[in-house]
Amino acid sequence: MADNVHELRPKMPDSEKVTVNLGFVDLGRIDLMVRDGFYANRADFIRTAVRNQLDRQEEAVRHSVARRQLSLGLTHLSRADLEAARDAGTPLRLQVLGLASIADDVTPELARAAIASIQVLGAFHASPAVKAALADRIA
Repeated sequence: MADNVHELRPKMPDSEKVTVNLGFVDLGRIDLMVRDGFYANRADFIRTAVRNQLDRQEEAVRHSVARRQLSLGLTHLSRADLEAARDAGTPLRLQVLGLASIADDVTPELARAAIASIQVLGAFHASPAVKAALADRIA
């Protein structure tokens, strides 16, 4: 029965891991707040702090996104999307704030033929071969 189960579309991760170095006193203060029940754990504290800071700067971020003409959120490029861009002779110039991903069935040759440039503020997911093929086009 398990042989009949097929994943239709791989689940995209909804977050990216970031490593942060903190001073001992700051780390101790975070641990104290966790111990006192203000936060579930260190990661919860850090996520909350980041969200609070982004909320404080929301207007500046919104203006910067508009000025730079960034696509906000998730951008997924399928093989068909890239074939259409290649066949139309209009290579894509991608500017994404969030997550940009390229389907696993995209070849390095197709990616180079269809993508003129790519700038991602956030995370970029593609096969190692596609990333290598686009290395000179990633800003």
